[in-house]
Amino acid sequence: MAMPTDQIPKLPSILDNDFYKFTMQHAVVKLFPRTKARYKFINRGKHSFPDGFAEALRKAVDAMEGLRLTKEEKEYLAVTCPYLDPTYLDFLQGYCYDPSEVTISQEGDQLHLTIDGYWYRTILWEVPLMALVSELYYPLSKLQRAADDSVIRVGREKIEKYKALGVIIAEFGTRRRHSYHVHKLIVETLKKHGDGSFVGTSNVHLARINNVKPIGTHAHEWFMFHAARYGFKMANTLGLQHWVQVYRGDLGIALSDTYTTNVFLNQFDKMFSKLFDGVRHDSGDPIAFAKKIINHYERMGIDPRSKTIVFSDALNYDKVARIVAFCKGKIGISFGIGTNFTNDVDLEPMNMVIKMTETQPEDLEWMPVVKLSDEPGKHTGDEEVIRLAKTILTIE
Repeated sequence: MAMPTDQIPKLPSILDNDFYKFTMQHAVVKLFPRTKARYKFINRGKHSFPDGFAEALRKAVDAMEGLRLTKEEKEYLAVTCPYLDPTYLDFLQGYCYDPSEVTISQEGDQLHLTIDGYWYRTILWEVPLMALVSELYYPLSKLQRAADDSVIRVGREKIEKYKALGVIIAEFGTRRRHSYHVHKLIVETLKKHGDGSFVGTSNVHLARINNVKPIGTHAHEWFMFHAARYGFKMANTLGLQHWVQVYRGDLGIALSDTYTTNVFLNQFDKMFSKLFDGVRHDSGDPIAFAKKIINHYERMGIDPRSKTIVFSDALNYDKVARIVAFCKGKIGISFGIGTNFTNDVDLEPMNMVIKMTETQPEDLEWMPVVKLSDEPGKHTGDEEVIRLAKTILTIE
């Protein structure tokens, strides 16, 4: 049965998205305005989608065309994020989602979703699309979540435990949240009970209305594009150089695992090591990663305690506590916790991603893109190109 139109979820703001989507969009507008990109939905959890799901998602996507940056939101970005050029804020004020860039279909219980268009435009689709997929999945599958008071209680218990652990926590859970309502409750709860621990959220809209910091820098697709455009061996170096060219030292947490951390560190020389504030961990064993990063800074003659690792890979309290026990006094640490905050509602969180699959730099041919994370199970992209990248980068 189709979902009634008045029950189709609508995003509250064009800023209901992860911060790094806007920071990357700003950089793409400046440096690569003619590049095109394609993205694809990947159903990692092999979820079964109910009849009518694609139709409901289509309606929700079409409704996004009406989202616009308000005057108040523009003023907020200008004050909060002074490294975003006024020309970009003007661009964003005129930007609107084009639903024709998104193709949605359904075969039986399987959902097919692709995005195609100029990179500077399509870059904003990934996170809100995933959020809408999740928000529609539960009611259309007739799955009932925990009540609001339970959501608040669980969120409060978690942030109070992290606060007692003495760690810095940010919320990174937009893309796989149960729903906007649950997400909003969680951020409000974290702010209310997490003073001294909770520092902000990756969701720009919720950061704004809760008066907390929007947090993020760049994602894997930034380096995946650079590999397609400049070659696998130059992807990290030029990706970092271009980031510095745009942000001049701001937004200084570098993502290290697009082509494995070992390859990244070989190219993360003393200049980058000093200039960037730290690195983000997103795959593989976190303790092994921390050891590598500490050793790297020490080899560069840099005190690791002056740098920060942001851990963001499928975190829960036990994992965080283990990381703290190892890293304390050795290197700065903070934690970005996503689904464990925004979809802990007595239901199974969805396991899905939307990844860039191809790019067309300038007016060159379309090229496939891949990611080779520190966890082989999280490699994405064409198998032949993955093999080629491993050969070029001498990855086992």
